[in-house]
Amino acid sequence: MWDGAVEVSIPEQAKSVQSVQAARIPAQTVYEPDVPAKEAAVETESANNEDSKNISGDDKKNESAGTIKIPAKTALDGEKVRVYLTDKKRIETVPLETYVMGVLAAEMPIDFHLEALKAQAVAARTYIVRRLSSGARSGEADVLDTVQHQVYFSKDELASRWKGKAKRDNLAKLKQAVEETRGLVMTYEGEPIEAAFFSTSNGYTENSEDYWEQPLPYLRSVASPWDKELSPRYEADQTLKLSSFYRAMGLSGKAAKGKPAIKVTEWTDGKRIKEVEINGKAFSGREVRERLGLASSHFSWKIGKDSITITTYGLGHGVGMSQWGANGMAQDGKTAEEILEHYYTGASLEQASKLPKRTNS
Repeated sequence: MWDGAVEVSIPEQAKSVQSVQAARIPAQTVYEPDVPAKEAAVETESANNEDSKNISGDDKKNESAGTIKIPAKTALDGEKVRVYLTDKKRIETVPLETYVMGVLAAEMPIDFHLEALKAQAVAARTYIVRRLSSGARSGEADVLDTVQHQVYFSKDELASRWKGKAKRDNLAKLKQAVEETRGLVMTYEGEPIEAAFFSTSNGYTENSEDYWEQPLPYLRSVASPWDKELSPRYEADQTLKLSSFYRAMGLSGKAAKGKPAIKVTEWTDGKRIKEVEINGKAFSGREVRERLGLASSHFSWKIGKDSITITTYGLGHGVGMSQWGANGMAQDGKTAEEILEHYYTGASLEQASKLPKRTNS
């Protein structure tokens, strides 16, 4: 879930109340708008491209808890998604659940616990159902296969990704995660939610308005203590020359002389920096993160003679479901439904009740 240089567009207005509320949330669910190239290289990789050490191998815990029965037929059966494959410059049209499987493979490590994979599958399905329902398009396609929407592995990519027994086992695991959640989406007041997710928390998730501009009732700050122990990307250091630091922050003249005086003036509910002063000029934590290409807006610093080393905690914008947190919850015996209800406050897991409001050509 974490590293790319694509500038994210603002979503098209959807017809639901939630879509209007989320008008300033990025069109995709994981990445942020106006991310600089260096930052993007951190965000588009997501948990799936991270070192997957410290992941539970307990096969018994991979058995489904099955709290919700899947009907023989769902409202999404027969629905197709048109995905533009940017590298191949063509559209691939696939059943909606096949699309979810391709996103799941691209967005989360296959070694993650089955219940975490199921939670990710629901988040990915919720995203595409919400987008299709809004009538949003990307040219002749419904979505791109990039971070601008959701990263997606095509049928050819999935077929060649693994070999032998690993291929059989991994494809079977992906199929199981998708099939055991078939048709399920997260809703709030009857509408698909903005199912934001990210790689690694700093111990808490973020309120939507503390990173984006609009408050959403189901994107509230909650504790996520599992990430620190499990995620290899929980803490990272980045060292910059002071001249580069000042230039990136847009400071010049007297404001860019000598060692910087940095003071945090406000924190968010998610324990990230909301506002900080650098040589007397105020910046939001998000602005610092994006200007410097940091992994997180929770950071500390050490100033040397002619350099500054910044230590970040967590990876991603922090809004919605933490992937490593989801994996930790699953290892603790929590079901996909419990994971989703923890990270999406007040939202409900239920079968999609109707087809998206558009037809495939």
